Amino acid sequence: MTITDVARLAGVSAATVSKVVNGRYGVSARTVEHVRGVIEEVGYESSLVARSLRSHRTNVIGILVAEFEPFSTEIIKGTAAAISGTGYELLAYSGGGRAEEDAGWERRSLSRLGGTLIDGAILVTPTVVGAAGAVPVVAIDPHAGPSDLPTVDADNVRGAVLATEHLLGLGHRRIAFLGGRPGLESSRLREEGFRTAMAAAGAPVDPDLVRVGGYRPQTATGPAHELLAHPDRPSAVFAANDVSAIATMGVARELGLSVPGDLSVVGFDNVPESVLAEPPLTTVSQPMQAMGTSAVQLLVQLMNGSPETAPDGGTHVRLPTELVVRGSTRAL
Repeated sequence: MTITDVARLAGVSAATVSKVVNGRYGVSARTVEHVRGVIEEVGYESSLVARSLRSHRTNVIGILVAEFEPFSTEIIKGTAAAISGTGYELLAYSGGGRAEEDAGWERRSLSRLGGTLIDGAILVTPTVVGAAGAVPVVAIDPHAGPSDLPTVDADNVRGAVLATEHLLGLGHRRIAFLGGRPGLESSRLREEGFRTAMAAAGAPVDPDLVRVGGYRPQTATGPAHELLAHPDRPSAVFAANDVSAIATMGVARELGLSVPGDLSVVGFDNVPESVLAEPPLTTVSQPMQAMGTSAVQLLVQLMNGSPETAPDGGTHVRLPTELVVRGSTRAL
């Protein structure tokens, strides 16, 4: 259904329909009512592209992700909750590839969407922090950490310290660390928090018990098997995200190990899958939905001409993390 079709059905010109759709003057109240009735009857919606060409605005915010996975899905839930009342609509868009294999996906996505379909963008874990272009941009948890781009993330170091202290408090000393993807700032910070807590407790970190899990089940399963099949295996594993932690519990079952009887496991993120795991996963909760909400608030400020600052006066919003204790850990 095009604007020409609406004009034909209403018995008016396409220019008149355009004025009604865009709320412009020069049309009688009776004609406006008639045209709106036809629009409602046929379900006509104006094209975002056509709207942007006329007004240079679409009133749409894009949330761009490399792929839809548990972390980005929770972020999207937070942005969806925050969009109400802003006057903007939300477009969730996937770059269509895996981030570690598709560096620069956000630049290509912004080139396709920016200035035509969206007025501003939220980039979730972008690989390139200098991705700003034709529209205002806010980054969530960028690979390289905060930069000049307005950024929202969570306190990864503190969260990792809490996870490690929890295991230490249960009497574990031989604790393995299953890290995230190399090159990601979140991975580095979570390992830093782990090592900081171990050092503070005087507990040595065995290099044989540190592996790269890659944040994915398919990349975490092999390293988890190496850890649990070690001749002097760990009594506990801190995995840098929930997906890797759940994969570790699956490997433990395959090896005949009980969680938490033979092995305690802690994850990071608190995605919905963590509470559904068997047993429910002890994890570090980062406020993923709140991160999405904060990003929307910051982006709307930018698009409305407010200074590019976070509520504290900076360009970086860091939200707290907390430990959630469930059934996958117990005293040694």
